[in-house]
Amino acid sequence: MWQNLIRSDPKIMMGKPVILGTRITVEHILEKLAAGETPDQILEAHPHLPPESIPVALSFAKSSSKA
Repeated sequence: MWQNLIRSDPKIMMGKPVILGTRITVEHILEKLAAGETPDQILEAHPHLPPESIPVALSFAKSSSKA
């Protein structure tokens, strides 16, 4: 699922995984969630993020932690 929306490119944000078409890192989304922000608050702060980016970031983090 996350493979369609997350990319890692050394030329963008030093290769950190980002939401496709943005410079918003998965790390940034996870930090906001950990700080208590709701998905709606994140999407309001970043209106260009597709709504599915929040669950996709979580899915990516979950799959990455299994490695």
